[in-house]
Formats: sequence, structure tokens, C-alpha cells
Amino acid sequence: MTTTSPASTASPTGTVTAPSTVTLFFDPICPFAWMTSRWLLDATSRRDTEARFSVMSLAVLNEGRDLAPDYRRSMDEAWGPARVALKIELERTPAELAAFYTAFGEDYHVGASGDRRASTEHALATAGLPAEMIEAYDAEDLDGALREAQQRVIDMVGDEVGTPVISFGEGVAYFGPVVSPAPKGEDADALFDALAAAARVPGFFELKRSRTNGVDLS
Repeated sequence: MTTTSPASTASPTGTVTAPSTVTLFFDPICPFAWMTSRWLLDATSRRDTEARFSVMSLAVLNEGRDLAPDYRRSMDEAWGPARVALKIELERTPAELAAFYTAFGEDYHVGASGDRRASTEHALATAGLPAEMIEAYDAEDLDGALREAQQRVIDMVGDEVGTPVISFGEGVAYFGPVVSPAPKGEDADALFDALAAAARVPGFFELKRSRTNGVDLS
């Protein structure tokens, strides 16, 4: 899914105009994408901006790469949740995909279920989606569409980044933001405005510092 150039409205801080739609590209298994999604939902709740979610795939990104055994195992087991999420994106509504993602993350990341299939089944039920959509978990015939979804993200930002990727609908898209924990309130608004401004700079490529803490889901 890609976004079109949106109309703009004033942000709550009054410093930056906000797009009507912001799209976050995510892989369900990534805890950092999950935290970014919680920040985005918080920030957009106070402005005339819709947060949308679209699937990318760490399994596809890491195909053929030489990885440490544990990470290779994780990537090999990442296909299932991404396939189900993609099927929802292709066949249902953006609101249903968002509801699925929220339910999956609350069970798998926050609840630390440790079972990706069980968390997927839980998310389908919680989001009110048909239980039979779990069949997509093992449906390798979806992998072509999943590779196409990942290629759309690569076309925007290149193949040297993971998930999440964010697009403000016009200007540049880029990897991130990576946040831990997810900012809320005024901090969430300030970060949103900064990233929206950066998206309008064609020559903007990267900001980064070493992470000093791990996953903080608080």
C-alpha cells in the first residue's frame, strides 16, 4: 500500500502542518515496530491525521543472508504472521488490519506469549476477523505478494534498513523512528512534528545513535 499526497491541517503544537494520512510499514514480529506504532497512534489521536498500517517482511528482507542460527530461525518463523497480516491488508479494511496488529502486539509483545501462531489466532479473534484466515499462516502462495510488498518498501528506502518504515504521504519515506519506550503526549507530538518536517527535506537520509536500552513496552 502506498499513500498519495495529502491535504494538510494544523498540528496541535501549531508549528508544523500534519498530513491527513501517515503510513507505518511493519512486520508483526518486530517489537520496535510495535512501539513505533503505539507512538503513532498516540500522536495522531490529537490531530486530523489517520494512522494506517501496511505490511513489510523481515523474512523476505533476510532471504539468502548469512545470519546467526537463532536469528535465522526467527526469520524462518516470521513468514506466518506476515502472511496473515498481508491477507488482511489485501482483503479487509485498514481498520481491521490495525485492530489485528494491536491485538497481536498486545498478546505477543506485551504479553510475551512466545507463540506466534497462537498470538495470530488470538489477534484474529480479538479483531473480529474470520478464524479461517489463520490458514494464510502456512500459505506459501502468498509469498509472492509478500515479496512485492517488501519490494515497494525497498523502492522507497532501500534494502539496508529493517522495520518500521514510515511515510508521511509526500516527500521522503525513511526507516524508523526507533523508540523505547514509545513517547506519549507532548513528547509524542514533538517527535511527530519533527519527523513530518524531515520528510519534506529531499536530501534527508539518516539520524542515529547507539541504543542504550532494550525493548521497553511500558
